[in-house]
Amino acid sequence: MSRPESVAPAEYFYNSAEAEKYTSNTRIIEIQSHMSQRAIELLSLPEPGCLILDLGCGSGLSGSELSDQGHFWIGLDISPSMLEVALDRETEGDLLLSDIGQGFNFIPGAFDGCISISALQWLCNAEKTSQNPYKRFSKLFDSLYKVLARGARAVFQFYPSHPSQIEIITQASVKSGFMADMVIDFPESTKAKKYYLILQTGNRVNNYNPVPLENEDEVKVGKRKIQKNSKHVKVKHKSKDWISNKKDRQRKQGKDVRPDSKYTGRKRNPTF
Repeated sequence: MSRPESVAPAEYFYNSAEAEKYTSNTRIIEIQSHMSQRAIELLSLPEPGCLILDLGCGSGLSGSELSDQGHFWIGLDISPSMLEVALDRETEGDLLLSDIGQGFNFIPGAFDGCISISALQWLCNAEKTSQNPYKRFSKLFDSLYKVLARGARAVFQFYPSHPSQIEIITQASVKSGFMADMVIDFPESTKAKKYYLILQTGNRVNNYNPVPLENEDEVKVGKRKIQKNSKHVKVKHKSKDWISNKKDRQRKQGKDVRPDSKYTGRKRNPTF
């Protein structure tokens, strides 16, 4: 099977039909959620309430994990169809249509961290003669270094097609000023192997060496560790507490939110 990035550019490959899979295919949702949780764990955020940049946010699955752990986020993606799905899912982050290979402009030091799930490998392909993968990575990492707070981390989960891609990506990130490290989960597995590039702008007080997962059975263990070590307790989806937390986050963002009542979170009777 051809790799998606070899079929067509991301803005064309992720059309409405492909984007719909990210709301209907439970397998895709499960995998994306696990990778997002792992990326957030590797960020080693000090506490809930951080502002995170989500590069290649897609349908907002990774952003939903950030929201569930009490963080705020801004997502960038090149596919209009994927962003439309994110809007339909009522994700809580702010969404921007953007090609991350062209760089981006935010206030310097505005973000406490950055995650990216399954997006980085798309920059390895030159869709036009004027495009150069290394220059695109340089623009990305130069922009990212400026907008991250000192000591903040960026975690990129990606699928390299060969070792030279890892070398090109790492060299570009280091040249932009980052300290780079690589974590490979399930290194002995062909299907489950996951690459995480961890970039850091400086030393953080509570720094730690991330440990890769060695076995697929550790996924659930990893999820429990995220919940156990976090001060923010993840509540059941669509429960009363979940709805209340969502409303509180939206109020902080200045959005119009319906007032709470005794019916908040109460299940409706089925209609016939």
